[in-house]
Amino acid sequence: MLNYIKFPDWLKPEIIPGLMIRWYALMYIIAFTITYLLFRYQQKYLKMDYKEDDVLNLFVWGIVGLILGARIFAITVYDVQGSFIKNPIISFLPIDCEGGKCTFTGFQGMSYHGGVIGCFLGILIYTKIKKINFLEWGDLIVAGIPLGYTFGRLGNFINGELFGRVTTLPWGIQFPGARSLSARDPWVKEAAEKIGITIPENNLVNLPRHPSQLYEAFFEGIVIWAILWFIFRKRKPFNGFIIAVYLICYGTVRFILEYFRQPDIGRFLIEFGSKNSPIYRCESLFNFTIGQLLCFFMIAGGIVCLIIFSRIEKNRIDEEVTEKPDIKKLKKMIK
Repeated sequence: MLNYIKFPDWLKPEIIPGLMIRWYALMYIIAFTITYLLFRYQQKYLKMDYKEDDVLNLFVWGIVGLILGARIFAITVYDVQGSFIKNPIISFLPIDCEGGKCTFTGFQGMSYHGGVIGCFLGILIYTKIKKINFLEWGDLIVAGIPLGYTFGRLGNFINGELFGRVTTLPWGIQFPGARSLSARDPWVKEAAEKIGITIPENNLVNLPRHPSQLYEAFFEGIVIWAILWFIFRKRKPFNGFIIAVYLICYGTVRFILEYFRQPDIGRFLIEFGSKNSPIYRCESLFNFTIGQLLCFFMIAGGIVCLIIFSRIEKNRIDEEVTEKPDIKKLKKMIK
């Protein structure tokens, strides 16, 4: 009986060894493609009048905003070593320069929350310029985003990054890039002995971690997509409802899953529980990561959006009734 799983040796970041094309980049392309196809499907289903150029340009603005926002958050909020201050230009490029030598790395640091903000702003600006209903089109985009997001997390798994905290569960995975821990710490020694890992002479042992990337791919991706697509998509009471529900759902699910994921900045942001707790395991539910703080704001933002967007719809209906006091139309809207 296996007590843990070793990360597959054959799984490499590069699709073809020696070439710069990586699985992570391919997963992003698949994610954007899925979101685009689901967006077009909804437009055709609803028989919406639209221009093909507007759809393509909308996605370009959204993707550019997403990449910029995700990168800006990653190099400012999550980078505690100050790489952005040292090399502000290099930080925005998919390369790493050390000792005068630059190598292609791709965009390895991308913040989801920054990506949401950047994408939101990019689409908002474009819809305002083209006088497109932001909330209506935004709902169509958001309804497909979680399914595309699933592939982004699969890319993280293939890269062997963003893994979780130590676990002794049988599906824990021993990631090669995870930091080896000292068996001089009693809890490390106890965990190693429990799953049958031999402690080497240097007392440093690579313990299995939660495959948090796969948890997120399933719950933040497939589950949330199913909720939005099959439950709320055809029952939304007003434009912008899907956007608000997505913010609340994602923020809630991600907040919970952060307890299984190792903090990105190497420490807990807020410690209401046990102080100086190791980031490699969950000792208290009251020690919060920066991701959980951002998720809290995300949930609060979703609730605010529900209130604001519903009022916008109410005002729109009131204006229509004032301009055309048609009793039949009023009764139809009330129903």
